Parts: sequence; structure tokens; C-alpha cells
Amino acid sequence: MDEPISPSRPLPGRARRWAVPAVAATAVLAMGVAGDVPRGGGPEVSAQPAAVEPAPGSDHGGGLGTGDGGAADIQALGRLPATPADAALARSLEPLLAQQPQLRISVCVLGLHSGASAAYGTGTFDTASIVKVDVLAALLLQTQDAGRSLTERERTLAAAMIQQSDNDATDVLWRVIGRQAGLDAANARLGLTATTGGADNHWGLTQTTGADQLTLLRQVFSPGPDPVLNAASRGYLRELMGSVVPDQQWGISAADTTGAGATELKNGWLPRSSTGLWDVNSIGRVTVGGQSYLIAVVSDGHADYESGIAAVESAARDAVTALSAGPGGQGA
Repeated sequence: MDEPISPSRPLPGRARRWAVPAVAATAVLAMGVAGDVPRGGGPEVSAQPAAVEPAPGSDHGGGLGTGDGGAADIQALGRLPATPADAALARSLEPLLAQQPQLRISVCVLGLHSGASAAYGTGTFDTASIVKVDVLAALLLQTQDAGRSLTERERTLAAAMIQQSDNDATDVLWRVIGRQAGLDAANARLGLTATTGGADNHWGLTQTTGADQLTLLRQVFSPGPDPVLNAASRGYLRELMGSVVPDQQWGISAADTTGAGATELKNGWLPRSSTGLWDVNSIGRVTVGGQSYLIAVVSDGHADYESGIAAVESAARDAVTALSAGPGGQGA
């Protein structure tokens, strides 16, 4: 029998974007749920108990050395010397890190037109619901291998998972892809070398890096001459990421300060009962001034949901500025 998808919740306007009822947030913190708390609604529960919560990730890292924007360069964590854009990004993040001493953050950006890139921060992070893009990529890769299209039910579940961040739909598709083993197998082909799927049903506790999330975005938006995902699969992912519900269109979208460009994104947010702090992540593509950028921001150690979103949005703006400043878009 089909498992039901959670009913859609009312979507508050952007002016109410910070509204998270205190009772709902407290309930989720007590439960240690590894899913998201929908804005303006109750907790979006997935079967992910606090007993399996891992310890927080590693300590703050330095800049990520990058070259021409290729995936291998982006993943060369800690390579020196840093590029001018890396240095510009690190400088711009200093005030944020000073304001939030418990914050860990990794920020990776790639200019699709220029090929310029910048990155900051190492270590692994909980994915929370940004893993849903990875789950759908794994499902699409499996259907490609089987020579079939998504079923009508799979498309319904996929749309709910990406557009509404529905955890019930994700639970079903997590099982369809083979849980952790299925995700890890897909990621080996997609080039994600530092991402490990969450055990059993704990998909929200999948561990990843900012560099791996940028690699995933490249597979969706700029795969190169020998793509792993075919054109139909990439187009479907972009379509869903470009039509998330209005109340979840925050995060990397803030890099477009005019609000005039196109944005495709997926966000994740997660209160951790082990620390009382929040994970907040955002990945996707944003168009600013006619230029497209892939941005991945993963972070933890936020005092609350609101400050986490503000920090991620600030980091996304800093990432684009780091590439657009200075000669040739290589940073100031």
C-alpha cells in the first residue's frame, strides 16, 4: 500500500519568513528529529531518533585552494596558496565568524560563465534536507540504468520532496534508492568523494562537505562533456529546484540582491538536541547581473533558526562578491 505524503501546509508570505512557533521548535529539539521544521507550521517529522546523532563535525578549517573551477581543484581541501578570490571570501566572512563564535561554515562558489571559483572552510556537516537533491539524483541515475522513466508515483514523491521539503516523501524514496548503500553508490559515480549516507532511515544525518555539494551542483547544472546524469534527468532536477514553495526561497537566493534573476535551490535546516544548536544549509544556482553562479553553503553551530538563515544568506552574498570583485572576477 502506498505511504501517504504529508498534506501541504499554508504558505506564509515572505514578510513572515522568520516565523517558527516556539512550541514547535521546542518539540523538535526534544525529539532530536533529523528533518526540517517547516516555516509557519508544525515539525516535519521523519523516523530519525536522537540516539544516532553523531558528534558535531571537525573544527574550523582554512580556505580551500581552487584553480580553474574544476571539481578536482575544488576538492583539494587546504591546498596553498589560496587564490585571490579565496582570500577575498575569507576576509568577507570574518565579521560573521566573529559574531557567532560557535559557527562552523563552508562556502563554495563557481562562476559558470567565467570558470572562476572561491571556497572557504573544511570539515564535514550534516546535510539535513539538502540531501534530497542527492536522493533524487540517485533515483534518476538508477532509472537511467534500468532504461525507464520515473513512475507517476515517483514523480509525485519527488516533487513533494524537493518543492515542499516533504520528509514523508523522502522516507519512501530513501528506501526506493536502497538507503545509505544506494546513495553512496550513486555518489561514487557522481564524484562526491567525501559524502556518506546516513545509516538506516537517517538520511538527514548524511555527512557531506561544501566541496562535494558543489560537485553535485556541477553534475546538475554544468556536467561537462561526459555527463553522469542525462539531459532529461538534469532538466527535471533543475525544474523542481526552480519551483520550491515561496516560503523556502531563502538562502543562496539572497546573493541576487535585486531579486531579478532566476534561482534554483534546495535548503536544509535542523535543530540538534545534542548541542541545542542549528544546522542551516543552502545549495543551488543563482543568476546575478546576467551571470550564473553555483553556490553551496553548509553550516552548523547557529543559536537559532533565524540567525542561521541570516548567516547563510550573508555568506552567499559574500561568495558572489568574492568572484565579482577585482580584475577578471578573481576577487579583490
